[in-house]
Amino acid sequence: MSKKKSLLLRLDPKVYAAIQKWAADELRSVNAQIEYILRQALIKAGRADSLDEGDNEQG
Repeated sequence: MSKKKSLLLRLDPKVYAAIQKWAADELRSVNAQIEYILRQALIKAGRADSLDEGDNEQG
């Protein structure tokens, strides 16, 4: 897997809390949960062409 990019992300505290709870429910870190959500959005939007199959983490 290639090296991951770093990103500073500012979130509303309520959004962060909701993601944090969701991540805990799915046994993921907040970072992994955000990446999962973004990947799912890319797939749904038909923009996942450039994603490597080997990089698809499910948990």
